[in-house]
Amino acid sequence: MTGEGGWAVAPDGGRPHGSPCTHLDLLAGSDAPLPAGPAVCSACEARGWTWVRLRRCATCGHVGCCDSSRGRHAYDHHVLSGHPVVRSLASDEDWAWCFTDEVFLVRGA
Repeated sequence: MTGEGGWAVAPDGGRPHGSPCTHLDLLAGSDAPLPAGPAVCSACEARGWTWVRLRRCATCGHVGCCDSSRGRHAYDHHVLSGHPVVRSLASDEDWAWCFTDEVFLVRGA
């Protein structure tokens, strides 16, 4: 199933029957520009930590660091808010992740 903006669950060889995502509609407005200035993980910045990659919440726009970062603040945001989907903010990545359904989401799949 493809959602608004052409987003769909990425093929997963480990789950041959596929796994759906019920949150594709959240990605419809996820291309909105970030506020002026560099994107940062404010929770890491407040602690003087660095991060590996940043993720943006598709529900509210919160920016947090990825699971490979020390703080894992994007995941923490999901746990605290219940917001299910994040998009990668890395310039060389164009995918999203649904924490709830545990699937990668890609454009035009």
